[in-house]
Amino acid sequence: MAQTVKAIAVKGSSVPMVYEGGDFVPIVTVQLVFSHAGHLSNTQDGLADLSAKLLNEGTRKEGSVGFATKLDDHAIELHAGVGRETLTIELSALKSELPYGLEMLNALLQDPNYTPEALAQIKRQKIGWLQQKRADFDFVAATKLRELLFEGSALARPYHGTLESVDAITLEDIKQFISTHLGYNNLTAVVGGDITVADAEQIVKAIAKQLPKVKEEPLPTIGVSSKKLSVYTPEDTQQAYIYFASPFAYGYDQKDQYKAKIAEYLLGGAGFGSRLMEELRVKRGLTYGAYAHLIRSKSVSYLSGYLQTKIESQEEAKRLIEEIVEVFVTKGITQKELEDTKQFLLGSEPLRTETLSQRLHRAYNAYYYGRALDFDKAQLKKIEQVTLQEMNHFILSHPELANLSFSIVTTQDAIPKR
Repeated sequence: MAQTVKAIAVKGSSVPMVYEGGDFVPIVTVQLVFSHAGHLSNTQDGLADLSAKLLNEGTRKEGSVGFATKLDDHAIELHAGVGRETLTIELSALKSELPYGLEMLNALLQDPNYTPEALAQIKRQKIGWLQQKRADFDFVAATKLRELLFEGSALARPYHGTLESVDAITLEDIKQFISTHLGYNNLTAVVGGDITVADAEQIVKAIAKQLPKVKEEPLPTIGVSSKKLSVYTPEDTQQAYIYFASPFAYGYDQKDQYKAKIAEYLLGGAGFGSRLMEELRVKRGLTYGAYAHLIRSKSVSYLSGYLQTKIESQEEAKRLIEEIVEVFVTKGITQKELEDTKQFLLGSEPLRTETLSQRLHRAYNAYYYGRALDFDKAQLKKIEQVTLQEMNHFILSHPELANLSFSIVTTQDAIPKR
């Protein structure tokens, strides 16, 4: 069944529902996506993440184990997760078990496990994870890069939290976050599977009616440093971890997103078809993989990339990254590169829409970013028709991509003397 967006009246507000039906498999998925409830809404470092984790601890009545056992007995999945901008609760169940799954979801929304035992459990898990991450040099490099790139903003802060901030979070903090960020007026429902649109509407309406009205804070618009800075972090490591980023003066609401998609693919998103992989691995053998992506969200837009290399090769790799990006934004791409990219993007499209989950995710993204549901299909037609002149005009109009900042985790001896 075709995708659609329905507006559902709830308490004088309109709750959007993104829907796609399909009875090929008797499974139903219900996602509750709360905008302005992700990491960027932290009032304390790590609070959004810990709040989502508490929602995965079941209800106060059943407890974590009891709640999980009941879900398992009915082959129901119920999980909460958080991203930069949103918090999502997802229910997936066989059609025959959906009524029971909805009972469990309603119970969770009405009676989260606000107990000292649940708080202690999620704190232990989170603190253990943070301690492990101290030895994850990809994580360390990425964290240091965010501090450099987004100085003074919410993205520069440790949004997963620190050992100190997580330890300081109380049950009241989590209760306050959930009660003020999970509302019917910042909810988008995503429903798909073996269910009619009318039944889906009734389900969403019943869920939304239980939720409070919350204050919707606008997402911050976050600037990206163009200072071309570098930070080195000394660690006991056998290789260098190089993370890099730069501004991308291009918003999520621009109409020609397909041009950014082509540029991203060719610069660093295509694996062996990209400039970074070709120059750094194929020609010089400096790394197993080098990647870069153009991030375009409601809050921020930037280039982000990474690779690992030998300690003795780190400065050569850093210099080459700068050269590759500089050449890319000053000379553009070739006709062959464009044709190869078109062939791949057009040919691989069916792989990105073969499951209901993929299609629902794409439909939600289209709605979230204010686009038509057939946006991606329309973009494919434009990819097919775009000319080399048009692409190079786009690429050359973004020289800011060459304003690269670096975060490198390496040994003390390999840090350049200043």
